[in-house]
Amino acid sequence: MTPFAVVVLLAIAASACAWLASLVSGDTSWVDRLWSILPVAYAWVFACAARLGNIRLDVMAGLASVWGARLTFNLARKGGYSGVEDYRWTVLRARMRPWRFQLFNLFFIVIYQNVLLVLISLPSRTAYEHGTTAFGPLDLIVTVLFLACTFGETVADGQQWRFQEQKRREREAGRRPRREFLTSGLFALSRHPNYFFEIAQWWLFFLFAAIAAGSLAQPTILGAVLLSALFVGSTRFTEGITLSRYPQYARYQRRTPALIPRPWRRRADADAGLEQPSRRSTQR
Repeated sequence: MTPFAVVVLLAIAASACAWLASLVSGDTSWVDRLWSILPVAYAWVFACAARLGNIRLDVMAGLASVWGARLTFNLARKGGYSGVEDYRWTVLRARMRPWRFQLFNLFFIVIYQNVLLVLISLPSRTAYEHGTTAFGPLDLIVTVLFLACTFGETVADGQQWRFQEQKRREREAGRRPRREFLTSGLFALSRHPNYFFEIAQWWLFFLFAAIAAGSLAQPTILGAVLLSALFVGSTRFTEGITLSRYPQYARYQRRTPALIPRPWRRRADADAGLEQPSRRSTQR
């Protein structure tokens, strides 16, 4: 059996399990929980098929593992493995008829996203098929950039986590949070710096395939393209929810780019007019 066939079988099994689990539990976040695991497994399938003798494939699998470990940790501390469903699915479920949401669950959440997880992993297949191409300086540069993006995303996740925890503590103490959404740190440069680094990582992953094949004209670029489109769509949907809750978010949108950071922006400009005075809530 070819490594690609193994990946396809794993994807089919993962899709079936996620769909059945969502029907039994009523929780549609099962693919979210598999998101940080499956691409790692797929990358290692190709690396092991080469008997761990292809440096490029080994590095790609190792980088995918680092990516997966970071994402798994971040999801775990937010309760993602403790039955906490992504709030966006809850909002979407309330806007759709039950049968329509179940079709959306099957075809988009389960099937499409599992196909996407395969596609973003397929640069490993290209590297496997061009296994005679030596690991060189370009591969090393891409490796360093991938790790830099991982570090950037880790910082962004940490800033968001600390902000949300502080916000939760203020509300539990009966105080209105000074800010309802994060606009400082990396979030002064981009409204979604974590998304930016995530997308960049998988474009860099594709570059390993392009280096191995000696050309950017590789069909496996489709994974990075579709992932980028998914994040753009997710950003619009998420920000629509945020804007409905916090009208002042519109000012932040006007001042700060959605994804690609603008390092020359002044932090004071990012925060101007977005803070709220802290006062004891009359609702508690």
